[in-house]
Formats: sequence, structure tokens, C-alpha cells
Amino acid sequence: MRRHPVGYRYASALLELTQEQGILETAVKELDEVLEVFKDTNLLDEVFKHPKMTDDDKKSILRQAFSDKVSAAVLNLLLLLVDNKRLDVFHAIVDNFKQLANEARGVSEAIVYTAKPLSDQEQEAIANVFAKRAGKAQLILINEVDADIIGGLKVRIGDTVYDGSVANQLARIQSQMILGNVSR
Repeated sequence: MRRHPVGYRYASALLELTQEQGILETAVKELDEVLEVFKDTNLLDEVFKHPKMTDDDKKSILRQAFSDKVSAAVLNLLLLLVDNKRLDVFHAIVDNFKQLANEARGVSEAIVYTAKPLSDQEQEAIANVFAKRAGKAQLILINEVDADIIGGLKVRIGDTVYDGSVANQLARIQSQMILGNVSR
């Protein structure tokens, strides 16, 4: 995920605050829940964009919906976004916050492309091997099934790609044959 110019600043401020308060894990879960509510209700896309909706109305709705369900830090973020007319960057803030929280915890997301779905044991083994390679305490795997890789696997951790797929090996062999670099 790329850094959103505005969202990143809010996310880093929220990260600092939640780390000071010791509620980092809680804040990650709460932001996911708020995002889910926004998606389910179209609150950001339809309700809050209505021309007659004032900032006080928006704050009132947010307080009623979330005051007893999220921490003060997350609620205050939502109210601040209303004041600064920045609710449109909430998705970017959540994405950037998760990325920063993962970095702070030594956790990274990895996308693993395979020809068939991986079992839990296979995912755990891959996570352990590639966590060491990436220098992370833990990897969270997302398994994407891609029949085009034929076999093997391809792992993307951030900007780094480890490609051990059969399709990649065949492509290398083909390019060597075209260039005449095949060793006998």
C-alpha cells in the first residue's frame, strides 16, 4: 500500500497516540469495524455528502454510532476528520495505519501466489521461512490462487518478489534458449 499524502499524517499521529495509550491492537480492530460500518451503511458515500448535512449533524451521528463502541482516540479522529473536512480520506488513513502498526509490531503482509489453495500447515511453513528472509517477526499470508504459474509459488512481501514458480522457470529457460546461452 502506498502512503497517502494526507492519510499518512493522520495515521502516524494516531499510531503515536495509540502506542502511548497502549491500545494499538484495539485501535486496529476498531478502525476495521468503523470501516465496515461505513461500507455497509454508505454513510460516507451518500449520507454525509448530502448538501443539507452539517458538520454538527455528522458529528452527532458519529457520536451516536460509535461513542460506546470505539476508544476515545478513534472517535476523536472521526470528529477531527469532520472538522477538517477530511472524511473522504478515512479509507487511506485506515490502510496507512494498519501498515504503520504492522511495521511497529514487526509484522508484514505477504501475498503468496500458488496454482492451488494452500493448507494451513503449508501457509505456516511458508510464513516461517519468508519471515526470516524478510527480517520480520511475523508474516500474515494472503493466498491468491493463480493457475497461470503452473506450480511452485511466488511470494510478494512489500516491493520484494520471490518467484519460484514453474512458469518463471520456463520463461527463463525459453529466454536462455533464444539467446543461445543453454549450457550442455
